[in-house]
Amino acid sequence: MSSLTAPPTPELPGAMAAGLPAVRPRRVRALALPRSGKVLFGLGIMVAFLILAVIGPYVAPYNPSATAFTPGLHPGAAHWLGTTLLGQDVLSQLLVGARPTIVVGLVAGVIATVLSTVIGVTAGYIGGATDEGLSLASNVFLAIPGLPLLIVIDSYLPQGARSNYVLIGAVIALTGWAWGARVLRALTLSLRNRDFVEASRIIGEKRWRIIFVEVVPNLFAVLASSFLFTLLYSIGTYVALAYIGVIDTARWNWGTMLFWAQANNAPIANQWWWFVPPGLCIALVGTGLALLNFGIDEFINPRLRAAGVTGRYMRKVKLSNRPRLGLTPVIEGFR
Repeated sequence: MSSLTAPPTPELPGAMAAGLPAVRPRRVRALALPRSGKVLFGLGIMVAFLILAVIGPYVAPYNPSATAFTPGLHPGAAHWLGTTLLGQDVLSQLLVGARPTIVVGLVAGVIATVLSTVIGVTAGYIGGATDEGLSLASNVFLAIPGLPLLIVIDSYLPQGARSNYVLIGAVIALTGWAWGARVLRALTLSLRNRDFVEASRIIGEKRWRIIFVEVVPNLFAVLASSFLFTLLYSIGTYVALAYIGVIDTARWNWGTMLFWAQANNAPIANQWWWFVPPGLCIALVGTGLALLNFGIDEFINPRLRAAGVTGRYMRKVKLSNRPRLGLTPVIEGFR
């Protein structure tokens, strides 16, 4: 009498025919977002800068405004990133300036994401006159140039408020929410007639509960992508405002470092250690956010997700995923 055994796990016929190691479909299909190389690299960059923003002012070796050192020193043992023409330690300025740059970006990103979610989802779900009014407001903010508007708003702020990170972040958020609101409105229009939304409406659920319990959770991936885009925009805008001297230049951030380097002709004097470190930090933050955004796009888009799975399988079985001219590769059993 034969004993009962579990059915064998199906394997990919294409791999068996080629005499290559079989890969179980479950392992091939699975795509966990944290396993993406782009996401891990981008997440590592952002975690490093978040830690730097927290501990930067405490580990700075000197007072960033102190002018007690030899001006124009090259990077060395005493000053790892050299000194400015005014005798200030560049490393201390870089460490102290990380906190306001990151904090303003986070504050502006959170506020702009909340505004875009409330306005975009409400306009898309309710429709009618509400949709027209909120869409008009979004179009107005999309049409107005952001940087000139920020300069005008900043000119009306009290002198002490120009160094308030939360207030500056809120002002930047006013010019960064409209794009996300338009995207969320369009996605909400496609969701509001789905069966699960209609079922909630039929059983008498309140409108606000349908919006925030039924619709918004289905937009989390898009919300995350919108937040990263807004965060990148906010950091770039804050640095630009500091670079042109609109905000208080006595408060250190990466844009202020570029402002003083330009004001003292550091590029002409070939003092690269004064302006390259803050520019490199800004570029790395942008790279980290872009990589995280690419990972979210891969998670959202089925074509990118399938391409990632197929590419990993082809590398696992040591096959090239570059098709020859006129031929289309087919992996049998891969669905």
